[in-house]
Amino acid sequence: MTKLFFTDKQLIGLDISNTGIKVMAIDTKRWLVLGYGAIDLDPIKVKESLEGNSPYLAENIKLLIKEKVVGTFPSNHVVIGFPTARSYSRTFNMPSDVEKHLTEAVELEVDQYVPVPSSTLYIDYKVIERHKKEITVLMSAVPQMIVDKCIAAAESAGLSTVLVEPGINAVARLLETVEDGSLPSVIVDIGPNSTDIAVLDRSTIRVTGSLPIGGNTFTHDIARRLEITIENAHQLKVLNGLSAGPRQAKIKSAVEPSLNKIITETRKVMRYYNERISDDRKLEQLLVVGIGSNMPGIGEYFTNELIMPARVASPWQQLDFGKLPEPARQFRSRYITVAGLASVNMDSIWE
Repeated sequence: MTKLFFTDKQLIGLDISNTGIKVMAIDTKRWLVLGYGAIDLDPIKVKESLEGNSPYLAENIKLLIKEKVVGTFPSNHVVIGFPTARSYSRTFNMPSDVEKHLTEAVELEVDQYVPVPSSTLYIDYKVIERHKKEITVLMSAVPQMIVDKCIAAAESAGLSTVLVEPGINAVARLLETVEDGSLPSVIVDIGPNSTDIAVLDRSTIRVTGSLPIGGNTFTHDIARRLEITIENAHQLKVLNGLSAGPRQAKIKSAVEPSLNKIITETRKVMRYYNERISDDRKLEQLLVVGIGSNMPGIGEYFTNELIMPARVASPWQQLDFGKLPEPARQFRSRYITVAGLASVNMDSIWE
């Protein structure tokens, strides 16, 4: 996109996931929330909309903007976040002399690590570090069809797209602002039905991973193991969780198989960073976010399993809702990604 005939306006974050759509606008000079809203979606219908011709996604964006927004939006310019599991992001080091043929080198990296044909992807990359003998390249590849469908759905609601990025990038942007962003960090974003994992280092996502396990998975695990209703299982999860108590052993045994899969994927992401990216910078902390982070004791579980400091992170001390009613406590975590999208620095879009 060229800036020649483009006028900067206050941006709106538009977070599109398999389970819902969220919108938010923030005055980042004051970190004042100007407007926000959310709508739940049927994951099967979202898939049909992203991979077929269903108008489901477009219709729900229109409904959200028209009827479910608290506050007001200052423009129709949006930054779209799409499911991280649909993207492929990697950082890798290459000899400095390869930079002359960087496009070809990146294409080889894509062919090696991305399990879909490169002809079906939008591929972007940039050199983020230069050393004496090597360069560090950040590469991101996303299916053209998914991006095109998201943009078309937004445009059908009268929105103008200025940037599209994976949701985990937006989460990282927000956490870097409200947490200690100078530390190389692992981010584990546990959504309703999936978990995204990333390493954030020097303001850049270095590597990502995803798996189809989320907060709803934990609830169903507890319900099956304890032979109780989904509603009761949810209550046990958010009130007792993994904290010490009479139910701890049963709840832990129920959710541990799913948690272990998240731990395994987290180790893979960490190992990639340690072996292929960083020789001298050590991962310092793990931050758990997302709706699945509402299970008490989950930070301590990651600390014990990975032998590194881990905790549940929350950006809410940074956001000021002013005169707007705040989201209920149990729903706040769903807005982390969209808040990160809404906090994009306009100047960074034109780099």
